[in-house]
Amino acid sequence: MSIWGLIASASIVVQLVMLILLAASIFSWIVIFQRIRVLKEAKKVSIAFEENFWSGVDLSQLYQKLTQEGRKVTGMENIFISGIKEFTRLRKSHDVVPEAVMDGVQRAMRVALYREEEKLDKHLPFLATVGSTSPYIGLFGTVWGIMHSFIGLAEVQQATLATVAPGIAEALIATAIGLAAAIPAVIAYNRFSTASESLGSSYENFADEFTSILHRKVHVREGGAA
Repeated sequence: MSIWGLIASASIVVQLVMLILLAASIFSWIVIFQRIRVLKEAKKVSIAFEENFWSGVDLSQLYQKLTQEGRKVTGMENIFISGIKEFTRLRKSHDVVPEAVMDGVQRAMRVALYREEEKLDKHLPFLATVGSTSPYIGLFGTVWGIMHSFIGLAEVQQATLATVAPGIAEALIATAIGLAAAIPAVIAYNRFSTASESLGSSYENFADEFTSILHRKVHVREGGAA
């Protein structure tokens, strides 16, 4: 009997377990490909932006370039725009002291940083859930199938291996599907988590460095005004 025949002849509970695991596996691969694209694009944007930022370009020109291109800003670009926009807004108020300016800038960049980190971690809990629960769901299907086989075995007068083997085989398929769903999800989760943490750290480092630049700028202006 083929594998498809065993699946077709399995009990309703085992078939339901297989269906759940198959759906989890399909959605996992959708998330995996989507995360690959998002993280690859985020890394590309970060590298290009850092090269541009540290090239000595004027900050106001860089801000205008990012906001006038008509494209969606993301990653470090969003953190930079949030910081420089708040810095410019607060500097227009002459009664705002430098410490208040920097506090506002740090809050704005912190909010942007959290939002970008959320984008990087999006859907990762789903992969973790699939990776941790799929083997147990498959094991449940296996236990149920074997139990169903032995119940059917008790109803026959002569028990042979040929009688019980198909039921056990169809039950073990549930475990195999569970592992097939869990293994890619676990590998992808670990890899994406590492990549997300690395990008998040680079975002935080940039926010700290940009804060230092703006801190020097606002105090130089204050010193010149004095």
